[in-house]
Amino acid sequence: MSVRSALTAFAILSGLVAPQAAQACSVVSDYRVPTNLELAADAQLILLGRVSGGDEGDGPFESAITVEPIEAVKGAMPPTPITIRGAYTIEETNERGYHVFSDPYELEEAHPLSYIGGCIRYMFPADTTALFFLERRDGEWRSAGGPFSRWAEDVLAEDAPWLRLTRFYTEVAAAPPESRVAMLEAERARLRSQENRVSQLMAEDIGRQLDGPNEPWNVIMQRAIESQDWGRIEKEDREAREGNAAQPDTMAEDIMTEDIDEE
Repeated sequence: MSVRSALTAFAILSGLVAPQAAQACSVVSDYRVPTNLELAADAQLILLGRVSGGDEGDGPFESAITVEPIEAVKGAMPPTPITIRGAYTIEETNERGYHVFSDPYELEEAHPLSYIGGCIRYMFPADTTALFFLERRDGEWRSAGGPFSRWAEDVLAEDAPWLRLTRFYTEVAAAPPESRVAMLEAERARLRSQENRVSQLMAEDIGRQLDGPNEPWNVIMQRAIESQDWGRIEKEDREAREGNAAQPDTMAEDIMTEDIDEE
């Protein structure tokens, strides 16, 4: 988790910043964001699918999206579209800017909208294709992985690095425990031998799996708060808010100036 993401999450959870889309979640201080390998190991179903529709309820966690299956990376391939509870679609005209796709080269952090209040991503552009890590709860498909996990990332190409890594991590998770480190090291060495940047990014992510579980939440938050970035990011956010608040006054001044010029 980057310093900015950690500080944004901390500010929302501590009440310093009002979440923009939903009530803030709450996590225990020793909570650990699952690694990508842990995410693949724990999910009951890893599904590549297209978001084809949905129903918006009274809130995001009462809403649902419909996903047309394309490939089951793990688990049984659903024969028909499935419903994922706790998510909804966002139109391209959304004024708040929530129509956001995943960065195809980001392999560590969750989708940016995971850090605005709900602690997981629950808004999806209509018709996007994404890779979903799911578990069955109360007879319904829901997100697996917990807060700030990469449970649902857009995958817009067949050779997307996230899709390739997920297939590999699923194989590693299914292998005997004594074989997993060797599998990870061998694949990292193979990727490192390739000169393209995507292979290097994938090798770096495999290195994070070899490093073991992520640090506890409270350790990451404390380091972020103590960093020099805290004051800088707080200042940038304040200036941005002040700039947005000043826009109506600036627009009014511009209109008045135009009227005077015309006269």
